[in-house]
Amino acid sequence: MGTGLTRFGRRMRWVPSGLTRLGKQFSTSVCDNNPPAKSFNLYTAINQALHIALETDPRAYVFGEDVGFGGVFRCTTGLADRFGKTRVFNTPLCEQGIVGFAIGLAAMGNRAIAEIQFADYIFPAFDQLVNEAAKFRYRSGNQFNCGGLTVRAPYGAVGHGALYHSQSPEAFFCHVPGLKVVIPRSPREAKGLLLSSIRDPNPVVFFEPKWLYRLSVEEVPEHDYMLPLSEAQVIREGSDITLVGWGAQLSIMEQACIDAEKEGISCELIDLKTLIPWDKETVEASVRKTGRLLISHEAPVTGGFGAEIAASIVERCFLRLEAPVARVCGLDTPFPLVFEPLYMPTKNKVLDSIKSTVNY
Repeated sequence: MGTGLTRFGRRMRWVPSGLTRLGKQFSTSVCDNNPPAKSFNLYTAINQALHIALETDPRAYVFGEDVGFGGVFRCTTGLADRFGKTRVFNTPLCEQGIVGFAIGLAAMGNRAIAEIQFADYIFPAFDQLVNEAAKFRYRSGNQFNCGGLTVRAPYGAVGHGALYHSQSPEAFFCHVPGLKVVIPRSPREAKGLLLSSIRDPNPVVFFEPKWLYRLSVEEVPEHDYMLPLSEAQVIREGSDITLVGWGAQLSIMEQACIDAEKEGISCELIDLKTLIPWDKETVEASVRKTGRLLISHEAPVTGGFGAEIAASIVERCFLRLEAPVARVCGLDTPFPLVFEPLYMPTKNKVLDSIKSTVNY
């Protein structure tokens, strides 16, 4: 299996089949020559990934508020019936307790897959994630770890969520050594990245763009596969400006790239996929080619992860930059209800920033 898959100029590594964990085998390849695939939306792809995780690992558990009967977004539908209520079960409405229990379960060598019903509700569990999960391995000198922990949480705008059902808190967790932060953009990516997160030997916070749960539909391989963490993907090649984003914002940015192309501007679009640790090399190589960088995310602009990307690229590519790094992000306000269209980093905002950066 020494061959490689070339996609958008990056070589994705094949890992020999037969990788064993907890006595089970699973494939790390993205696809076979002609893998069976079906058209799935994002929540169905998540459900399929959870099904595979439970089926291939007898020490995997899925739990959270209302997951026993499918959860509010139906991502866990059918799992309790298939695997039993001892492996898929409801918890009290206590996020701190959910994550604390998950840390203990993972520390005993299990795969703890905890669901936080909305990312907005993750803050009561902040201490458990930051002071316990992230530091478990370090403080014990690698004698103990909770690397089997994965925390799933729907994040971002949904069109009517307002203050407490629309937030994008990823930057809080990107500031914490010991955690990985992963955000998929589509059903195929969601399945492969979630399986990688569950099987990764480190605690992972996995944010799912709830706007796309039903809107995003594509062909998804039905077999067990994983996509590599910490490898960004160039999903659109260009020469005038580099755009970097993640999650649901990628579709907005891609629309802006299409409109910019009509005006003679060639945009390179990168999906970061893993925010921590993020793929600096791919972004740097692109910016060295284009000389310009635009970052876009739904979270408020101040302290957003876009600022970290901007600072890193300025350090690495200062003499190659033709314009200041641009950020098109959410506003520095609580997430609004009726004013959501004004808050969001829309296609037109991204397009205006592309033009102003290229014409700087």
